[in-house]
Order: sequence, then structure tokens, then C-alpha cells
Amino acid sequence: MRLDNFDLNLLVAFDILLQEKNVTKAAARAHVTQAAMSAQLKRLREAFQDEILAQQGKRMVPTPYAMAMHPEISETIGALRALIARKGRFDPATSEREFKIAASDYVTTVLLVPLLGAIAPIAPSVKLNIALPYSDTNKSMADGELDMFLGPESFTHPDHPSELVFEERHVVVGWSGNPHMDGEMSAKLLSELGHVGVSISGSDTFIDAWMRETNIERRIEVRAPSFLQAPFLVLETNRVCVMHERLAQSLAGRLPLRIAELPFAVPPMREMLQFHATRAKDPGLTWLRNQIKSLASLS
Repeated sequence: MRLDNFDLNLLVAFDILLQEKNVTKAAARAHVTQAAMSAQLKRLREAFQDEILAQQGKRMVPTPYAMAMHPEISETIGALRALIARKGRFDPATSEREFKIAASDYVTTVLLVPLLGAIAPIAPSVKLNIALPYSDTNKSMADGELDMFLGPESFTHPDHPSELVFEERHVVVGWSGNPHMDGEMSAKLLSELGHVGVSISGSDTFIDAWMRETNIERRIEVRAPSFLQAPFLVLETNRVCVMHERLAQSLAGRLPLRIAELPFAVPPMREMLQFHATRAKDPGLTWLRNQIKSLASLS
């Protein structure tokens, strides 16, 4: 097989097929017809002289050769996407670039919303495409599908560079009419009160993981899918929520909430900015990273 005769778009099809292990699902994800994806699989088989996906009963299973090739092909696709995205010169005043960012609603509220206001006068046509983190965020980062991930250090990809944006404290938030929020919060009272807990995509949050590891028990009465919704669920109740100080302060100015210090020391959560290693010299991404870090340093 000669590279100059090889359609590089087939590598994208290879990557999707290996992830989905199903032609129909791969076609839907690639926004092509099933027949078109079947044709691409046939061309891949001919090019690599390997079945790539072999039928076993009702399932399709990657061949050993395909499984061995997949990590290198995924990395190559990521590098190519980064190369295409990097256009040499970046002028924020005239650029119409769209940056794809994975960030929680908490980070979006306390950092990206102010960022949009800050860059609007100097980069009026720059766009942000923000998605919530998901189970394959690290995979999307490795494949170059994301320009940036903003999240806790424990969720970053080990093979790509990351930078500290800010450190976050956690506090107790309750309704302003909750009598238990009038005085100092004790560990005993905190354990006795009902709590609004947060589970994001079924995963532990930073504070949940820390409390479990330190054997601090809470009586969770309500589960919310995000920290942005949690404060609304304590209103007109005696429930409380342990959450990020920046978000709590932002919402306390709009809702009848009170904030109390935790009765024990919790290590700060390190909020990181991560990008693909091949995009370290991307001038547009460098500009955006600097804007975010500059804004975070003022908060």
C-alpha cells in the first residue's frame, strides 16, 4: 500500500468503526449512510489486507491487527486535526474561529460566561462551542476533537499538557430562612442535616470522592445532575449543599441563600486547563489560554 494512493479519510472511518464495532452506529456517528460506511470498511480491508472487523454471531469484533493499529491511528488523527486547525497567524479582531471546549456548568458559569464578556470587544466573531464533560472526554481530547478541557486535575488526560487555572474552596450553602444557617456550622450539625448531593453522569464529584475517602457521612435526600441546580433544591427547606465557593457566591447574589464555612479542612480543588500536546504552539489556542488564565487571576 502506497501512502500517495491512500485516502486519509479512511483513517477516520477506521477510528469510528473500532470505537463503535458496528457499521450502522459508525455510519450514524460519521453522518453517512450505512452503505457508504460499508464501502469504507471494504476499502480498509483491501488497503490493510485484514478483516478489520470480523463477524462473530450477531457482533462484530476487531481483529488483533486492527486493535494493535487503533491507538496509533487515533493519535495520528488527533495530530492531523491539530495541524489543520493551526493556521499560523491568529488575529482575534478578525478571526471567526470556533473553539470546542468541554467544561462543567460550574466552570461555564464562573469562568466562561465572564470570558465571553471580556473577549467580545476584542474578538467579536470568535465562537465557543461548549459541551459538558462526558465519559469519552479524554478520548475526544486524545483524538483532537476538543480544543480544550476545563476541569478538576483528577479528570485530566495523563498524556497531554495541563495548566492550573485556579484553586477552588468548598462551602456549605443553605436557604436564608434555614435556622441552621444562622450560626457556625459544626461537623455534628452538618452530618444531621439533609443534603442535596450532586452526581454528574453517574460519577463522583471532587467533594463526594474526598468525603468518602475521609469517611465523612452525609444524609443525601436529593440528588441533582449538576451544581448549578443544587442551590435551587435547598430553597424553602432545611437542606444544605456542599459546593464550590465561586459558584455559591455568584448565586447568593441572585437567590435567598446563605453561605457557611465547612467545619473541617478540605484540600482545594485544582481546576485545570488542558489541551492536546500537538496544539501547544497553536496561536489561536495560545491566545484563548492566556485570556482564560488572565481572567482567572482576577477572580
